[in-house]
Amino acid sequence: MTSHERSSGLNFDMSVLPTFQYDGGKAPIVSTQLGITIIYLLVWVASSNSIILLNKWVIDTAGFSYPILLTCWHQVFATIAMQVIARTTTLLNARHSQPLNVKFLLRTIVPIAAVSSGALICSNTAYLYLSVPFIQMLKALSPVFVLFLTWLWSLKQVTTSDMASILVITAGVMLTSIGELEFSWLGTAIHLTGLACEALRVVMIQALLTNEGHEIGPLLSLYYYAPTCASFNLMFATLTELPRITLADFAKVGWPLLLLNGAIAFLVNISSITLIGRISALLMNLTGIAKNILLIGLSVVIWGTEISRLQVFAYSITLLAITWYSNGVEILTACLTFVRPRGPWGYSKLSSSG
Repeated sequence: MTSHERSSGLNFDMSVLPTFQYDGGKAPIVSTQLGITIIYLLVWVASSNSIILLNKWVIDTAGFSYPILLTCWHQVFATIAMQVIARTTTLLNARHSQPLNVKFLLRTIVPIAAVSSGALICSNTAYLYLSVPFIQMLKALSPVFVLFLTWLWSLKQVTTSDMASILVITAGVMLTSIGELEFSWLGTAIHLTGLACEALRVVMIQALLTNEGHEIGPLLSLYYYAPTCASFNLMFATLTELPRITLADFAKVGWPLLLLNGAIAFLVNISSITLIGRISALLMNLTGIAKNILLIGLSVVIWGTEISRLQVFAYSITLLAITWYSNGVEILTACLTFVRPRGPWGYSKLSSSG
């Protein structure tokens, strides 16, 4: 999965929070902007969960045990779609003012695409060995990897609060692993490698792009990274999966399902991009937690996956620790601020001022 910057101030943007308009004292009307944001958010939740469930179904249930090729197909689909967008709209006109030179390609695009490819390959390969609920529980370790790498890269000073949150997260994930009824060392190692690659990608973007003054929008980034990732995936697939795949393997899932899989994977990227700047980091993280819980519930219904009581307890503690680690200041601010009445139907902005 794009990253969102944390809110730095105490005032909340009304484009993020529910706002009400007045029409001669009549009932409030929800703003159009809020409605559009909610639609984008729902599309992101639906598409993100759908692609995870569909990947698990294709790779494991349907027997298409070629996760690298499936990941490659996602990137090929995204590459084609971005080319269509570039030639039929003005959304990617920034590429003309930011041409891709060899130095920029080798120093930024290629390294980041390489670790992105590793993250995608490992995350899909893990479906061969692990259940969807356990994979989601392991993903809770993502902040641990990111914090360690940002500290190693001298991009962040680790505070006592950070360490406390990370220790709780790690302990929680360890307990969920102990409670996993179908634990696989190989699957866990593969998935943790993918998390490490994803964390490295996040840190590299900050170090190689932000800190060096490069300004590339998320849509333009997808335009550059999709074909590069596809190339890396194809290279790995040539060494591992291409020599043994047959037409019968494609027949197991069918081309319509593969096309749907590629389209949903692309929709995940687009929907997450549209959310950047529209919602706060706090709302994004809370929505992500709700999304993960929903995903775990759906996988239990679809595959009958068993979840132990220890996992439920440990994952609940882990989610609380993640929420505090990501948005502790915002949560504390929201709890301490009060909402001023502004009329019979509306409220003023949340503010720390008296």
